Amino acid sequence: MRREHVLPNPTEQLHPDASKLDNQPLEEAALALAKGQHEAAGAPRHALRAISGGAKAMARSLASGGSLYYAAAGSSGLMAAADAMELGGTFGIAEDRIRILMAGGLPQSAHMPGGTEDDTAGLAEGLAGLSSSDTVITVSASGSTPYTLEAARLARLAGACTIGIANNPGSPLLAQCDHAILLTTPPELISGSTRMGAGTAQKIALNMLSSLMAIKLGHVHDGMMVNLRADNAKLRNRAEGIITRVTGATPAAAQAALELADGAVKPAILICAGAASPGHAVELLEDSAGRLRSALMKLPQLLS
Repeated sequence: MRREHVLPNPTEQLHPDASKLDNQPLEEAALALAKGQHEAAGAPRHALRAISGGAKAMARSLASGGSLYYAAAGSSGLMAAADAMELGGTFGIAEDRIRILMAGGLPQSAHMPGGTEDDTAGLAEGLAGLSSSDTVITVSASGSTPYTLEAARLARLAGACTIGIANNPGSPLLAQCDHAILLTTPPELISGSTRMGAGTAQKIALNMLSSLMAIKLGHVHDGMMVNLRADNAKLRNRAEGIITRVTGATPAAAQAALELADGAVKPAILICAGAASPGHAVELLEDSAGRLRSALMKLPQLLS
């Protein structure tokens, strides 16, 4: 009986130039690797609709009091964790609204055991309390990692919205998620090393998801992070710069407003723009669903 040859998934295939990688000058190998990363970086451009849909779902969750859960394993887990851990400092998302579920737990050293990808035992506990208000973002290059598949399954059982990111078409992860983000990346120059091209595309897609979510929530104003909380010297300098750009206030006035607003940029901007007090600034934001542009338009001098 003739057995048909089944091609491996794209993430496991050999790149046409792979055999040359260790048989040429290192500078040529470096160029090949750079080209591979560049090619992979274009994958999210073909998933804009799915990425935008996922971002809207994430924004809805946060706006309705829900939480975001990031679930993944291995290199994909590192990409997911990196995005999740930046949401507080970049967009002011409260820490208790973000959960990170990584197979084996977040690494405490350079050792990251591979066997944890198959271990789903702790997922039910990690997803306890999940509801229809929440969104679960799952990431897997192959789209078939048991840990990630189980996270998506449990999320759907709880009625939560699910976002799946994978690099192989037709993968089971994408089939069971509400927002299926397929990132079709070329085979890796080092076969199967999905921390490279696949991981690059995943990071871009994750950054796009969270950035679009923040835009939808009104946390971005003219390309500036107006929902950050200035709690260190670097962020205070950045916040003061944002306030002066938006309002035309002097650095000294921006600094004073920031102190009155306890480091919150949006209220500080409104104070510099004419809000009577920090409380008035907060009221303006509440009446504008947190959107700075709408709040600014409620100030008398901007309406005249």
